[in-house]
Amino acid sequence: MLVNMQTRIDQITAHDGSFDVHVWLPDAGEGPGVLLVQEIYGVGPYIEEVALDLAARGYVVAAPDLFWRLQPNWRGEHTPEGTQAAIDLAGGFDFAQGVADCALTVAHLRALPEVRGGVGAVGFCLGGSIDYMLATQIELDAVLSFYGSAVPDATGLMERVEAPLLFVFGGSDPYIPRERVAVVEKAAEGRPNAVMHVEEEAGHAFHNSQAPMFHHPAAAERTWAVATAFLAEHLPV
Repeated sequence: MLVNMQTRIDQITAHDGSFDVHVWLPDAGEGPGVLLVQEIYGVGPYIEEVALDLAARGYVVAAPDLFWRLQPNWRGEHTPEGTQAAIDLAGGFDFAQGVADCALTVAHLRALPEVRGGVGAVGFCLGGSIDYMLATQIELDAVLSFYGSAVPDATGLMERVEAPLLFVFGGSDPYIPRERVAVVEKAAEGRPNAVMHVEEEAGHAFHNSQAPMFHHPAAAERTWAVATAFLAEHLPV
């Protein structure tokens, strides 16, 4: 057990090649697993920041490089220009392949000697859509979907998800209008495993502290407290 190695890069083999998975270990060297699913900016400073936070809470965190077929190790800048470049790159992304890569990453996590207990998933933006769709296909212990734009059009699949689900949205998100968030709220009503958290004054990607144009510090702080409590309840360390 690699108790003294806090970060590393593992390789996972898919049907058409192999890709990097960034792994962060907690100080204890072992713990429950968390699949961390990137935004369009890749596995960059924001995802690393979230991973370090989760590892400090006792989780073994794995973030796959989902854009490996397009541009391996892509790290988009959190600027208007960088955002546009990331959007352009993401235009060629195969969503179904991304979900499949995440399923392989979950299997990899479950097989790691450092992982004990369950495995959950946390995804932001693109990742929030991916981890929700992943949960309709495989078993997970907790799923946290942050402002996934594909979720409102896929609420009919919610009945397939057995895992505890936390949906996070900004009520003032220009990319996901409030009426689309309401669609998710309605679908989640009466489902004991589904929890909604909407920050009405926040926009898209409001938790991203690396993106000044999106970040809403107060909403981010409130939401992360909810998110980490949700994880602690359903994926205890």
